[in-house]
Amino acid sequence: MPIDTTLFLGAQPTLAAGRLALRPLRPEDAARAQGLLGDEEVAQQTLDIPHPYPEGEAARWISERAAGWRAGKMLAWAITVAESDLLVGAISLRPVSAHRRAEVGYWVAREVWGQGIGTAALRAILAWGFDTLGLHRIEAHHWGENPASGRIMVKAGMRHEGRVREPVFRDGVPRDLELYGMLRSDPRPA
Repeated sequence: MPIDTTLFLGAQPTLAAGRLALRPLRPEDAARAQGLLGDEEVAQQTLDIPHPYPEGEAARWISERAAGWRAGKMLAWAITVAESDLLVGAISLRPVSAHRRAEVGYWVAREVWGQGIGTAALRAILAWGFDTLGLHRIEAHHWGENPASGRIMVKAGMRHEGRVREPVFRDGVPRDLELYGMLRSDPRPA
């Protein structure tokens, strides 16, 4: 049974994740996102963030995410420090409704690496995807050269499922991906 897409007709929810809030991206996030995404170390850990990051790209990216929510195709949240509403990253789900699965992707500002932000945000999205969206499987991947992202995925409850050899190109170079997955029935970390 496909996921219920009527959920996307309403307002996008804000999710609590400990000291974080995952909220809809807003146009006023563009300036900070532009700066964070311009960090070459952040960009190089992702598939789709170019470096140098083009001027004005963050505003376009945020606008596309709002349209993606309404279409039920790209569900994206700003990762913020709840107390200050400071944008420190973003996380998204790309659902495949007919198969009740989704791919999760995220980036976190270098200034907060190692502070548990990625793990807390990923746990919140996994819970929402399984409990609210009714997904059966959520998967994610990272470059082999970025084991810190794999540790985030494992701490959030995902399992390493293997290496996919050169399925994508980054900067014209074929890259391996480390694949992680979690099923709705898998135990969730406390």
